[in-house]
Amino acid sequence: MIVKPQLARLGLFDAKVPRYTSYPTAPHFSNDVGSELFGDWISGITPGSEISLYIHVPFCRRLCWFCACRTQGTQTDNPVIAYVDVLKAELDLLAARLPQGVTLSRLHWGGGTPTLLNADLMRELAARILDVVPLGPNAEFSVEIDPNEIDEARLDALAEAGMNRASIGVQDFDDEIQKTIGRIQSYDTTRKAVDMIRERGITSLNADILYGLPHQTKTRMTESVQKLLSLNPDRVALYGYAHVPWMAKRQQMIPSDALPTPEQRLDLFDTARRLFMWDNYAEIGIDHFATQEDGLTRALNAGKLKRNFQGYTDDQAEVLIGVGASSISRFPQGYAQNAPATSAHTKAVREGRFSTSRGHLFKGQDVLRARLIEALMCDFQVNTAEILRDHGITVAELQGMYADANTAFDGLLRITEDGLFIPHEARALTRMIARSFDAYDLSKAGHSSAI
Repeated sequence: MIVKPQLARLGLFDAKVPRYTSYPTAPHFSNDVGSELFGDWISGITPGSEISLYIHVPFCRRLCWFCACRTQGTQTDNPVIAYVDVLKAELDLLAARLPQGVTLSRLHWGGGTPTLLNADLMRELAARILDVVPLGPNAEFSVEIDPNEIDEARLDALAEAGMNRASIGVQDFDDEIQKTIGRIQSYDTTRKAVDMIRERGITSLNADILYGLPHQTKTRMTESVQKLLSLNPDRVALYGYAHVPWMAKRQQMIPSDALPTPEQRLDLFDTARRLFMWDNYAEIGIDHFATQEDGLTRALNAGKLKRNFQGYTDDQAEVLIGVGASSISRFPQGYAQNAPATSAHTKAVREGRFSTSRGHLFKGQDVLRARLIEALMCDFQVNTAEILRDHGITVAELQGMYADANTAFDGLLRITEDGLFIPHEARALTRMIARSFDAYDLSKAGHSSAI
């Protein structure tokens, strides 16, 4: 069994490593990918295939201090109405390039606060999306819902449009922690939102909760997780709070001296993890949990679990197109990101072009290393036969990569003819182990704590 001193010696409590929701990670994107190439990639999608679509709404009524997402506050609907017009124009650009017969495997509205849109705007946006790309036969339409920013009318609009999965942010239910992170959201408010969601026949519910927040203790973590479990979510993302005030200026409002130590963060994670496991949730990768009947659990058991910008997914589509400012798209050829600033994105779309400002064209061993990292992050193992079948690498080269990673971690990993395996007791090191297969310079980007 690995104990804290051994984890400390291996660097877990000091390391800053990527979350690996993509490879290479976004800080390594360049201007090699522009709007013309992005348009060509869309035109090259296989006719009749399924794709995923992500819609980004960067507005919030209030800016939570803990959040490092690219968002902007607004107290009026005017900028939101104007932005939806831009989204519809961007969807028209997509429609002009998209091959015939393409349908949606997944549709996700994120932000920001997508539920900031009033009911009529929701209907307009959903109608335009589905005119361009209709939902496939087994499609999943999910929306990030702020319990403080939702009502009956808006939920009616979303349900009528086909939403069949809702995602709510909880973060923590403790009053002091909520005040410290600038996110006031009572259990009663959250419970009411969940009840309204389920009353509309939406049976699939995701929830996000954070560990590593200021003033968080194992007792408080236990209380928040138990309250969350009383809502019976189908999936839970247990994310580590990333304190990066040099990148997200609003985090300067959070007192650094109230944050738990890395060792305490590990205890907080393990406290929550045990509670989810005791409630018969399946452990999904490094930070997700799901009911035994959920699609993530089925994908894990079938060896089909994937990782993307939203975390873990059972989506098998090869193409993910991001719509809206700062959205990132993924194609077999590489990544493309829209202009991060809403103003720059709006200007490009109004001029009749995609706002693609940077991205990455896969080259060299990118696809191989991306798969190795994804396999470790999803399954805690790499299947040698699969890698040899799908990628141009020899047994000797692959075994050499395994050996180098194992050496870096004191021989903790298990290597057999079948592949490379991370033992259960070493899973806290997974992101660091994945880093062993990353060929890019980590020093060029600031990343979050390894735990």
